[in-house]
Amino acid sequence: MIKMKKYFVIGLLSVVSLYSCVPTRMVREANMEMPEQFIDQDLDSTNTAHVKWRDFFLDTNLIRLIDKALENNQELNIMLQQIEMAKNEVKVRKGEYLPFVNAYAGAEVEKASEFTRNGAVEKNLNIHEAEAFPEPLQNYSIGLSASWELDIWKKLRNSKKAAVLEYMASIEGKNFMVTNLVSEIANSYYELLALDSQLAIINKNLELQKNALKMVKIQKEAARATELAVRRFEAEVLKNQSNKYNIQQKIVKVENAINFLIGSYPKPISRNSDLFINKNMPYISSGIPSQLLQNRTDIRQAELELSAAKLNTKIAKANFYPSIDISASIGFKAFKPKFLKDTPESLVYSLAGDIVGPLINRNAIKAEYANANSKQLQVVFEYEKTILNAYIEVSNTLSNIENLNKSYALRDKQVKALNESIDISMKLFKSARIEYTEVLLTQREALDSQIEIIETKKEQLLAHVNIYKALGGGWN
Repeated sequence: MIKMKKYFVIGLLSVVSLYSCVPTRMVREANMEMPEQFIDQDLDSTNTAHVKWRDFFLDTNLIRLIDKALENNQELNIMLQQIEMAKNEVKVRKGEYLPFVNAYAGAEVEKASEFTRNGAVEKNLNIHEAEAFPEPLQNYSIGLSASWELDIWKKLRNSKKAAVLEYMASIEGKNFMVTNLVSEIANSYYELLALDSQLAIINKNLELQKNALKMVKIQKEAARATELAVRRFEAEVLKNQSNKYNIQQKIVKVENAINFLIGSYPKPISRNSDLFINKNMPYISSGIPSQLLQNRTDIRQAELELSAAKLNTKIAKANFYPSIDISASIGFKAFKPKFLKDTPESLVYSLAGDIVGPLINRNAIKAEYANANSKQLQVVFEYEKTILNAYIEVSNTLSNIENLNKSYALRDKQVKALNESIDISMKLFKSARIEYTEVLLTQREALDSQIEIIETKKEQLLAHVNIYKALGGGWN
């Protein structure tokens, strides 16, 4: 037994010496340097990303829609099943690290030819004195068997750790999907409110234009206006009636888009659009760029995938080294079931150890190792790209919010001026001091300005949703 151990150790050291010179490739670390602050922003660590979405969105109808989406959205439920599969993969990798123990039981019958070695031996060999081998020969067995790969190169342990990291990355991927889903619901909801407001504006302007049309017809009868003026006013009314139906169709499409996100068949979406134009913008604090590393779920996911890729590279390198397998079995075997209980006569056992490693034609292993290194470097680039993209998203959205605020203030003044000009133009037209074309142009410009300020308000709300998403969306 001592000699056997000695030879085993000598054999192990000999094989290891053959694999002492395996190829090695160093992959650079990811560059995580970021600017200290966002452009034109104060250096303040207060961050809106730490606010939960229920506290960020105050509209109860919107909150209700988000809750339904988080429960019923098909894409999110598909992602949850992927997380379950990743969780099961952890169990699989953990099981590979532990010994495999199996129970077995068997029965067989065999008739050997007398013209073979086994048949000739059995023909001339007695079990006991004057008791020959039974023919045909039966065989019954029962026992336990075990096999275990010694993980001296940490190949199996690293595989389990990589599976755990991939499982954690899938959770972060789910969180990132939730952030996108919440922002998509909010964006669609605010777009729906904007369309409702545009429809209300068009209906209001249609009433004004119909009244103007009646006045022009009266003036025509009094020979103070022409048929051309009547036709022009009629055309303006018809144009806005057509636009009304276009907006109604857009409302249907946005409602159905929201219904799809919440896993529902088409139905009306509950909302209150009356105060849309007066909605207050939530306060936004961007914090500092380095907080994106902790707050952005896509960055955390990329970081975990990078750690898993590093372990996969180590696993690929371990394939160059020999594997050591130990197998053992113990049980009972006899040609009659009644003899199975007779020990030690029916007792059988075995113990074996194997060292197996690639010696010649290792190109496939080299290729796998090269691919693992390239994959690791690829994930490094993905990680750096995710960080850069996050910073640029925040920077762009902060700039967009600032410019939209300035634009909204100017459009508000424009709308007030044009609304006042409608009454003035009608009075001047009644007194024959201006042409009908000026009335038409004034009404058209006023309507356009009202539609534009609604669009600007919508863009403001979308920008605030997008900055909340870009900063991390409440997943700190």
